[in-house]
Amino acid sequence: MAAEDRPLLNFKSLKEQVYEYLREAMRRGDLLPGSVIDMEVTSKRLGVSKTPLRDALLQLEMEGFVSILPRRKVEVNVLTLQDIRNYYEIIGALESTALLQAFDKIGEGEIRTMERLNAEMKEAIENDDFDLYYAKNLNYHDVFLSRCGNEGLLRIVNTLKKRLYDFPRQQGFVKEWEQASIGEHAALIGLVKSRNREEAAAHIRDVHWSFKVQEKFILKYYAKAAAAVENQAT
Repeated sequence: MAAEDRPLLNFKSLKEQVYEYLREAMRRGDLLPGSVIDMEVTSKRLGVSKTPLRDALLQLEMEGFVSILPRRKVEVNVLTLQDIRNYYEIIGALESTALLQAFDKIGEGEIRTMERLNAEMKEAIENDDFDLYYAKNLNYHDVFLSRCGNEGLLRIVNTLKKRLYDFPRQQGFVKEWEQASIGEHAALIGLVKSRNREEAAAHIRDVHWSFKVQEKFILKYYAKAAAAVENQAT
């Protein structure tokens, strides 16, 4: 490739790379909720100055993953039940709004995609493959989220989902929850097919992302996650 044909920007910024490193460490459980990030040790391990590390930590603090405390102490935030309740309320409101905004752009092709993804989620759960289920689940919701035309809304929803499910990503899952979610997805597809705009939006907000409706599954899932974190810490 000739020099003039090469893209001018080939690499992510150091700040972006540090951010992704820390997020992946949280997802894997290398950085557990309640643990402290040593800026001196981390900057030396990554071979970067404290500036990109500090910038990455500021972004993580803005997204709710860490708290920057006095004397250069950075603590990985614990996900509380109240946090989960709040996030469900926010995601439900935003996804229902996104569905309303995208509704006229959801045609037969999009409906077939949602049906296919929901079937693939069912197959993944039958094979006990939660990671594949999770990826297909994100893709299912993205069918209407990506068509709402609101990038700010998408950023908030995606960040909150990471807070809920990647903190850290637990190996086990609550199978009956995923099965119930697949049923809710099918019900949403039915409402979209019959062009029940308001009912579809209400289903997203008042069923699929209702803390009250999902509470029994939430308590079971996060009890397992909390136990896993406690076992790793001891």
